[in-house]
Amino acid sequence: MTITAPSSHPITETRHPIATPRTTAEVLVDGLVAHGVDTVFGIPGVQTYPLFEALGNASDTIDLITPRHEQTCAYMALGYAQSTGRLGVCSVVPGPGILNASAGLLTAMGTSTPVLALTGEIPSDYLGRGFGHVHEMPDQLATLRGVTKHAELLLDPENAATVLAESIRTALQGRPGPTAIATPWDVLPRQVRVDDVAPLEISRPAVDSRDIDAAAALIATARAPMILVGGGAREAGPQVRALAETCGAPVVAFRGGKGVVDDSSPYGFTCADGLARWPDTDLVIIVGSRAELLWFRWPTPDVDVPRVVIDIDPAVHTRLHPTVAITADARDATADLVDRLNAGGRQRVDRTTEFAAIKRRTRSEITEWLQPHADHLAAIRRAVPTDGYLVDEVSQMGFAACFGFPVGAPRHFITTGHQSTLGYGFPTALGVKAAHRDSVVVSVTGDGGFQFAIAELATAVQYRLGVVVVVFDNAAFGNVKADQIRRYGHAVGADLHNPDFAAVATAYGAQGVRAESPEELEAAITAAAGRDVPTVVVVPMPLSTEITPWRYLMRTTA
Repeated sequence: MTITAPSSHPITETRHPIATPRTTAEVLVDGLVAHGVDTVFGIPGVQTYPLFEALGNASDTIDLITPRHEQTCAYMALGYAQSTGRLGVCSVVPGPGILNASAGLLTAMGTSTPVLALTGEIPSDYLGRGFGHVHEMPDQLATLRGVTKHAELLLDPENAATVLAESIRTALQGRPGPTAIATPWDVLPRQVRVDDVAPLEISRPAVDSRDIDAAAALIATARAPMILVGGGAREAGPQVRALAETCGAPVVAFRGGKGVVDDSSPYGFTCADGLARWPDTDLVIIVGSRAELLWFRWPTPDVDVPRVVIDIDPAVHTRLHPTVAITADARDATADLVDRLNAGGRQRVDRTTEFAAIKRRTRSEITEWLQPHADHLAAIRRAVPTDGYLVDEVSQMGFAACFGFPVGAPRHFITTGHQSTLGYGFPTALGVKAAHRDSVVVSVTGDGGFQFAIAELATAVQYRLGVVVVVFDNAAFGNVKADQIRRYGHAVGADLHNPDFAAVATAYGAQGVRAESPEELEAAITAAAGRDVPTVVVVPMPLSTEITPWRYLMRTTA
């Protein structure tokens, strides 16, 4: 099965006559063009000068955005890719540059996001000899392989086009993830006579009908099934909705699966809604998810609940121990399962009234108890159009958004996933905005996380990336401080001395405002939505050790 390569641009195969020499760097950049890449996030350095020269020569096709920190290069590629499903590309120098970018690559790995990192290496004659060459890192390839799906050392210019095409296919095929190519200092400028390699076919595994039959038989015995979706179900929304309606099951999403089924639908459950339903569940169908809610966050049931696990990655089955395992793309497996259930005469049970009542009760409880979080999130939801994007953060408001911010479509809630990479939110939102310049993009962050990348306000101003950054300011690493006080009665290393964030934004050429209430927050976001420069909205946020999102996210807050 062939899938159109994910790009807004038609794929063109650029053919160069064998007699036409190009540098290795030019071969790589021409390959990016052939694969439909339209944006690269990168900071040049001495080992990668030829690559950036080639990118400059391709500026009519590829936009180059240069952030202020190498970590942001990877985070922007992450935001671009997670919000589009297309390949995100970043480039940094080897050694310290890769180490700086590794947090973003690890987050891409954890969220199954296709990112390609192009980096350099020390001269090939010095590899592995420990001379202490500029940016030398012992066994950089091993480090890259620890934070990516695949990493390659490109030593032969003749292989450049093939290595690039294979790296891109690896990033996109199966469970998506980051890949990396490291090219030595002396190899990038080397001339080579080689043809480009067209985008390689991306295949999907065939569905085993025996697995579908076994799953359908198990579902037929269930009284109260539940569907749990993750990022692997993002492209399977219609099929998952059909499965939910066929077997009368709510569709529960935690982070990556938000929007697979519209939260406004009776079938679209947040993790808080799902927690309320969990005690009555007698079968769970897991689609493209690590099922963190089941083995880490929700109470362990008294009786084992049978599991049907649908995942394109067979390794998931070894961890989740399913009753029935289906190794397939979520679209194919869920569609086949619906067909099999319908063919078997499955009696549809309409539970929309029941599900809507659960959602109303949960929403009412959250609105009454989780304050001021719930009112602020409601204000943000009112201000952000349905086609807008929210980027979470490792903060109290970020966690609350997992269940307190309704989402209508996949890829519109951008998440750090299980990596919980503090400080990722604002720089990742810049990548989302680079991919969706006509959409409203809001980063919900805390004062601690925002300062990890506050200098990227300069990047946002320079490239006219009008992200709205909502900084909930409690002068602390709030989650840490609250946890420490609950556990030990005091906090250590959690209090912060903060600048005037609105004034800092103004100094960078951005907009900076304060919002003292949900109403002022809604008005500030609405006013900022039409700007092409970033706006920082500072919201004073009280810190409570009792009123926290963890009530709906963990078995215990201890």
